[in-house]
Amino acid sequence: MPRPVLSIALAALCLSALPLLPRALDGSSPVPDTAEALGERLFFDTNLSANRTQSCASCHDPARAFSDPRGMASPGDDGLSMGDRNAPTATYAALTPAFGRNDEGAWIGGQFHDGRAATLADQAAGPLVNPIEMGMPDEAAVIARLREDPVYEQAFAALYGEGILDDVPGAYAAMTGAIAAFEGTDTFAPFDSRYDRFLRGEIDLTDEEELGRVLFFSAQFTNCASCHQLSTRPTYDRETFTDYSYHNIGTPENHDLRAMNGVAPGTIDAGLLDNPQVDDPAQRGKFRTPTLRNVAVTGPYMHNGVFDDLRTVILFYNTYNTRSEARMINPETGARFGPAPVPDTVSLDLLKEGPALDDRRIDALVAFLKTLTDARYEDLSDD
Repeated sequence: MPRPVLSIALAALCLSALPLLPRALDGSSPVPDTAEALGERLFFDTNLSANRTQSCASCHDPARAFSDPRGMASPGDDGLSMGDRNAPTATYAALTPAFGRNDEGAWIGGQFHDGRAATLADQAAGPLVNPIEMGMPDEAAVIARLREDPVYEQAFAALYGEGILDDVPGAYAAMTGAIAAFEGTDTFAPFDSRYDRFLRGEIDLTDEEELGRVLFFSAQFTNCASCHQLSTRPTYDRETFTDYSYHNIGTPENHDLRAMNGVAPGTIDAGLLDNPQVDDPAQRGKFRTPTLRNVAVTGPYMHNGVFDDLRTVILFYNTYNTRSEARMINPETGARFGPAPVPDTVSLDLLKEGPALDDRRIDALVAFLKTLTDARYEDLSDD
């Protein structure tokens, strides 16, 4: 699948601040004078991958809400490698709490689907030296690429002190911190969707969207908000639509992806149990609850990209509450939804709450989820 091209408007948005920055000594490029501006330059820099073909933006495309529309999983810098998980959106990722336990002792937060990166800066450190992602051999090789560029030489010295690029661990930490700073800007979390405008009294939802909103927040009908709600305050204006908890919802194996990436069929993705901080077998097969912000434009869905359509996701959840054989069929394949790879840890207590949903209610939930799309991506939700 060809890599999508950034629109002129989005490219202008990403680069709009650069002319205001001081220029490099050779006059060729502006020198970032804040961590956020430096992080922006790093985020889009393909020179930081082994073959100089891939940047952070390759898998977190700003034209698609900082997700990867190229397929079920992202291809690596070598053009051949492919992982076994779908790249999540980077929108609102900066609001994810550090990996740890909540007051009840349950694991929450962290970056990646299994939380193995405690913070956003930790997450930024991983793909650069991952052999199936950006493919650099080690941190020293990454810093050597930075030293090739006089703009980075000047920016890092100005922001972090002379000689910083001579200190590989220190420079690498500064670099990942700058990327995290950029990802913490309003560009990634504008809170300007139709839902946000509705909360501010600027617009009314349609009848279908309103039905979906009521269903979404109703424990009686769907139980969606048990995991996809951060605050129960009805007018909370920083809602990320996740409580950052970990669950096994029985997502089926993605056979198509594994036919592409060479992972043997039947291989169990242990999810949270793959996190080095976790050794409890009861966490096997659990994945962090994702934000639903921009969910309508960041498919494919689930940690392994097994579903293409948002409506299919809701139909899958509905299998836990319906007795209809017809409702057990995945419309994307024409066959039954596959079995849970790790059946012993599925969160049945949450999944089996509520009645089966008819088409009208399923469509209403889809309509409501589309209202969570940031304003600049609303045209994409109708694709």
